[in-house]
Amino acid sequence: MAQRDAHEIRVEIEQARDQLAASVDELANRLAPARLAAEAKSSAKAKLTSPAGLAVLGGTALLITLIAVRNLRRSRR
Repeated sequence: MAQRDAHEIRVEIEQARDQLAASVDELANRLAPARLAAEAKSSAKAKLTSPAGLAVLGGTALLITLIAVRNLRRSRR
């Protein structure tokens, strides 16, 4: 194995440092709270505006209404 001189080692260390910095920056961008919140909001909106999502919302609204009516009837007795 050929021996490396100090300059080659420094260059390799600088390259590794630059690659590590780029990786850390990419992770920071991926895990940014504002970005994650925006993605979650977009995903939820897409799911809720789909036909299946609208059916779930309608069913949930109906169930809540029925429970509220039942509770009102029970409280008047």
